[in-house]
Amino acid sequence: MSGDTLKSDLKKVLEEATQSIKDIDNPSDLEKLRVKFLGKKSLLNTFMKSLSDLDNEEKAQAGKKLNDTKKKINDLLGEKKISLSKSKDKEDDGFDFSMPGKASSVGSLHPITKTMNCAIQIFESLKFECVEGPEIEDEFHNFTALNIPETHPARAMHDTFYLENNNLLRTHTSSVQVRVMDQENPPIRIIAPGKVYRKDSDITHTPMFHQIEGLYIDKEVSFSNLKSIINIFLKSFFEEDDLKIRFRPSYFPFTEPSAEVDIEYIDNKGNKNWLEILGCGMVHPNVLDMANIDSTIYSGYAFGLGVERLAMLKLGITDLRLFYENDLRFLKQFQRI
Repeated sequence: MSGDTLKSDLKKVLEEATQSIKDIDNPSDLEKLRVKFLGKKSLLNTFMKSLSDLDNEEKAQAGKKLNDTKKKINDLLGEKKISLSKSKDKEDDGFDFSMPGKASSVGSLHPITKTMNCAIQIFESLKFECVEGPEIEDEFHNFTALNIPETHPARAMHDTFYLENNNLLRTHTSSVQVRVMDQENPPIRIIAPGKVYRKDSDITHTPMFHQIEGLYIDKEVSFSNLKSIINIFLKSFFEEDDLKIRFRPSYFPFTEPSAEVDIEYIDNKGNKNWLEILGCGMVHPNVLDMANIDSTIYSGYAFGLGVERLAMLKLGITDLRLFYENDLRFLKQFQRI
């Protein structure tokens, strides 16, 4: 066999291999083609043995042509294998790579958490420090240190969750204020957000709910300071500069004088009504004295508000229990607030 004849035969083999590989539609047949064109008994392998019949110059040229042909066929086989693999994956998965991707589900904070965070941010902008305390309390911090007498109804079994060893689930976060007063000297300017517990359950009450208690103690603190802070907070929270707010005289054992704060709102029938929103007052001198704070030098105010009540008013919710039924249809309505 001459060098020219070998080159011609190699060209025919490459053309045949190219067309055969193009027509293949499954990996099994592709492997058979690989054996046919590149195996030990293939025509190319036979050509390799015939190189010894050529002179040195022709042998070099024919050998190069043979190696190039083998490489081209091997590359074609590799490309086809990849193509068949992708086609199989698409067929098996039923996945269309040309389709747009699906958006992933994004979680969000609970509306109560968002409401509490909003309130905390407003108070922090007013220079209040956010502090926390234990949810399991003793009677001293929860009642006695707040000037709540032994006979007060709040201590009754039907109102409070009592535990062993005279402990209880705190009924308000005012107990956190007591702990801060025991540990720090005035001036004290704090808020204490957190969970509290009382034996009550209906459309406006749950056994567990959230409060934010505030406390400010310093020299010459007055009721006017308290009214100013409450007005600023409520107007900022409800985003209404003309919000109508009123203070009504009330009674709390730990403040004197005491007041309940109402805001004006319009009901479903278009009527204007007043709704209680929080309680507040000047810290009782007995509370200061029990914390070893001289009540003849220092005075202070305190306030407490229910986070659920704020959330219900701001979001237009009429049944408090909806917040805790974990119905995603309800909760998803407030993802963007």
